[in-house]
Amino acid sequence: MAYGQLTLERERAGRLVNLGVRFFLSAALTAGQTAGGSAPFALGWVAAAGPGLEGGAALAGAFAGAALFLPFAKALPFLAVAVLILAASTALGGTWIPSRPQPLALAAAGLFATVEGIYILQSLSPLERLADCLAAGLLVAASARLFFPLLRGGEGREVVDGLIFLAGALVTAVEDLALLGFSPARALLCFLAVLAAYDRGPAGGAAFGLGLGLTAELCGSRLPLTAALGLAGLAAGSRQGRRRTGAALAFLASAGAAALAEGQPLPLLPEAAAGAALFLALPGRFVAGKRVRPAIPPAQEKAAAQSAPAPWRRRLDRAAAALRDLYDSIGRAAAPAADENPAIVFDRSAEKVCRGCALCELCWQKDYTGTFNAMNDATPYLLERGRALAKDFPEYFTGRCVHLPDLLAAINAELSAFLLRRQYRRQLEETRRSARGQYAQLSELLTATAAGLEAAAPAMAAGSPCRVGAALRPKEGETVCGDTVASFCTDRGLWCLLLADGMGSGEPARKESALVCRLLQQFLEAGVAPEAALKTLNSAMGLRGAESGVFTTVDLCVYDPGAREAAFYKCGAAPSYLKRGGVVRRVTGASLPVGLQGPPPDVTRAPLAPGGFAVMVSDGVADPAEDEWLLNLLAGWTGDDPQDLAGLILAESVRRERLRDDCGVQVLYCPEAKAGEV
Repeated sequence: MAYGQLTLERERAGRLVNLGVRFFLSAALTAGQTAGGSAPFALGWVAAAGPGLEGGAALAGAFAGAALFLPFAKALPFLAVAVLILAASTALGGTWIPSRPQPLALAAAGLFATVEGIYILQSLSPLERLADCLAAGLLVAASARLFFPLLRGGEGREVVDGLIFLAGALVTAVEDLALLGFSPARALLCFLAVLAAYDRGPAGGAAFGLGLGLTAELCGSRLPLTAALGLAGLAAGSRQGRRRTGAALAFLASAGAAALAEGQPLPLLPEAAAGAALFLALPGRFVAGKRVRPAIPPAQEKAAAQSAPAPWRRRLDRAAAALRDLYDSIGRAAAPAADENPAIVFDRSAEKVCRGCALCELCWQKDYTGTFNAMNDATPYLLERGRALAKDFPEYFTGRCVHLPDLLAAINAELSAFLLRRQYRRQLEETRRSARGQYAQLSELLTATAAGLEAAAPAMAAGSPCRVGAALRPKEGETVCGDTVASFCTDRGLWCLLLADGMGSGEPARKESALVCRLLQQFLEAGVAPEAALKTLNSAMGLRGAESGVFTTVDLCVYDPGAREAAFYKCGAAPSYLKRGGVVRRVTGASLPVGLQGPPPDVTRAPLAPGGFAVMVSDGVADPAEDEWLLNLLAGWTGDDPQDLAGLILAESVRRERLRDDCGVQVLYCPEAKAGEV
């Protein structure tokens, strides 16, 4: 009877831990400072934390860090920027700026430059401080962008990138601490560089090495780490997929060569060696899992790259990546709840039988310990036999119970349901493991097929110059919209518009809708047919949400410019609308949302000639039973800008519906050919 309270207490404890982590990491990041005394990493952390309690915890950590690590003259502008960032996130919480990493990073850097610019103009030597201000602003933007997936629930490699950058930022704070000339912090930077290079390949390794080295130098490192780590990352990345020993040796040799060229062979060589040793000591499952492709002889890899047609290889690689992400998404689903406590059988039985009994107060209050012990002693017999008998309970209990037959019947009914639920959860977990294995194997098969493809590929059609407009607005009281929109053109020239609506509202709904949109986009860009992509996604999301019961509506519009036809695929989605001139057509569907294992999605195909619009809305924009105002608005629209139309629909919806739910609008416009064009 206390399970709900226990769950609530766990949620509160988890929330407190989350706020504590944001607080302490914000304080620790304040120790990472540039040569001019700025603390850009902590400002990026505050910006990525967003509004609300999470942002408040990060700001409080920045205050604590400023008191510990910054002099008073530097703490004042630092805290001013941090407060402005949180205030801007709160004020703009209902817009798209705080919910997207790139605009958020630019806004944070702009606020930093504004405040620092005031101090620079008032200083005696503004030009001398300008370089440090620009470097610190760059680090503020990079920090906010890379920390965003960590604090806002990102997925996949973006989270790994953020963790590597976070580790590098924390390490730079103690880079000057050395023992006999050896810096453990620089050794950790070398470890992070070789680890990232081995996972990302030559280009990614060079980028990570240059980024980590540049960050350390901007924060006052006296060694030429940018060139050394960049070259070493490039060399280590060239050994991707092969033995780690070769990658470590390539990293060490390149780092040594770069340091020697700069005239600084010591102490970087011992530190690079220590970083390479840490990389070799890392357990293999962290660097050589299923996502690392098997080693391919260089000659065979080169021949395959030359013989395989690029378009088909690209499509197969995208399909493999989509299946890998699908595999990861099932693995990232909430861990299945532990088996129910058998005590729930007695709790529910007592609710049915004992509540109206005259001896209820005696059994469940005055002699609660005896009743508890009686049922606890009977539990092993019940679970072993699968049903309860009177002999399973002690005589003092059976002799006192005046409704014993009714109680035994209720216990047996609840016990049967309990055992069925336990069996279902175990079968579901086995099915989930099997599905994950199949997705992983199919991904590896497609990757190998793409590497060895030799057939000729047909030419892809060029995309038509369509235009797309979109608008989102969160539910009243929320800072994040639970709807997600996406639009793109495939290699075959098909225009695809996606609108997903996660169950509920706020950040949990946004995570689910964004995941569904991203996975479906990867399948479609890989050339997978929409019906097959939706069926695969539906099965995977059903396994992923079997415990939590979450689901997501999906509205997909695929426009073929050559055939001048639009196909609408609806999974629990609100109606869509086709407009040309003053004529408006309504497109509906009756299939269940993705994740509920319903029938195939409803498909409606309709002509869409140049000059026409395809309009998709979520159910928060207009009630499907009361959308006459939307039909009239579309019929009377005479413009040709899809973004203006999307904004007008959303503004009118806010006025009528009062933001009772998340709102998402997406509009596709097919321009008419200009005079003289063929």
